Amino acid sequence: MEKVFSELKRYWPIILIVLISLTLRLYRISSYMTFLGDEGRDALVWLRMVRNGKLTLIGPQTSIGNMYLGPLFYYLMLPFYFVLGTAGPSVGTALFGGATTFLLWYVGKNWFSFRVGLFAALLYALSPVAIVLSRSAWNPNIMPFFALLSAWGIWQFWQKENFQWLALEGIILSIIVQSHYLGLLIIPLVGVFFTIKFVSLIKNKDKNLKKYLLNFFLCVFVFVFLTFVPLLWFDLRHGFINYNSFYKFFSERQTTVNFKPYKAIPNFWPLWKMFVTRLLAAKDELVGLWLSIAIILGGIFIAAFNFKSELKRILKNKNLKPLPPGVAIILAWLGIGLLGMGLYKQHIYDHYFGFLFPALFLFTAALLSRVWKLQYPGKLLALVCFSIILLYSLKESPLKDEPGFQMQKTREISKKIIEESKGEPFNLGLIAKQNYDAGYRYFLEKEGRKAVEINALKPEETITKQLFVACEDEKCEPIGHPNAEIANFGWAKIEEEWTFPWGTKLFKLVHYEKQ
Repeated sequence: MEKVFSELKRYWPIILIVLISLTLRLYRISSYMTFLGDEGRDALVWLRMVRNGKLTLIGPQTSIGNMYLGPLFYYLMLPFYFVLGTAGPSVGTALFGGATTFLLWYVGKNWFSFRVGLFAALLYALSPVAIVLSRSAWNPNIMPFFALLSAWGIWQFWQKENFQWLALEGIILSIIVQSHYLGLLIIPLVGVFFTIKFVSLIKNKDKNLKKYLLNFFLCVFVFVFLTFVPLLWFDLRHGFINYNSFYKFFSERQTTVNFKPYKAIPNFWPLWKMFVTRLLAAKDELVGLWLSIAIILGGIFIAAFNFKSELKRILKNKNLKPLPPGVAIILAWLGIGLLGMGLYKQHIYDHYFGFLFPALFLFTAALLSRVWKLQYPGKLLALVCFSIILLYSLKESPLKDEPGFQMQKTREISKKIIEESKGEPFNLGLIAKQNYDAGYRYFLEKEGRKAVEINALKPEETITKQLFVACEDEKCEPIGHPNAEIANFGWAKIEEEWTFPWGTKLFKLVHYEKQ
């Protein structure tokens, strides 16, 4: 028992940081979690899995074209839905956020020092963007954990020669890619260090080369099988929807992606500043600018300081000391990631950086720790930068805002629809700028009152006698609205109207009959 208490005493800082991380993500999660169209769409998938045993071969639809991700996200979160219901997958995502906090400490401790691990874990635990993205069930939100796990796997097979990790990379990479297609940028990172190790084994005529290649081919097989076989099976049954979308995406890429790498170079600084501002400066542009400059200048200074030491070693006829493995992985991670994102032509959202989150926190923590070891000015600079990051993270903590109660509001409106439909079939429409009706359809189906979707080819079978229209916009006129579900209902008039305390209106429309 004394040994246990001794270990707890030693590790109490990381235990406390993980508890803080979980508290910030789990506190009133059902009230804070996002529950819009995408979340409703996913909840419908889990509901049908549990209730009807309807398994899926595809994951969420992407925002680019009619392409679908793989289904692994749904299966990862299914146990949480089964046990905890609608909010369960959000709880699961929050737990992955807590696990990422712990893994940052563990990786930082092994690559650098105990202190670096604590710094990285604390910065991630308190980052407002990381908190917000960790408490809603959305496929990109689990990417930081698996991206960091992939980087740990690189270190294992590259430095520790635990070649089994190379085989595990196939599973990890598949989960990353099925979280978001920007996760494809992790593949070249793994490829770089695989090649370095491969060349080293050949050069040294290492007897482990055969074992290494065997695990590599196993990695490729597992990745291809988990990532593409379900999508291929789906395509064979649905007219090659994904294939055609992929073909269109790459053949008409002028507005989305540029495949000329040199075109990404001018975007490095804007992307770096944007990345640092959102993750470390709580989106304060001025603070983000100065932190971006400070981190780069600090990195250059440390590199120059180390170069001076290495120059002395070379002059003494000693071999050039390579970069520390952790530093090499992080620099390659950031470099490849920002280069890849620099080729993307569309707006960059916070979650697009998900596969790079751990790299930035580790790099910042390692740099601050290294600067702290310098003389007085270095300690002061490290203390000021670390304090600014913590201050703005706490100042802009998302918990200071009142929860949106999106799930509860959607459920209440759905209950009202059920009540007013009087047990009769009904159609459903939604008027909103940045939402669609899947959240409402989920709760309606969950309560056994599924809304009838209008099929323009079979109007007599799918158009009912009543249409409920939820309106989330300030100004709303459902009559004559171009929304497909409303327009296809035909000539209609408003029979009843309700306004909810938060401003959303609900209309009941019936067919307009000429006198």
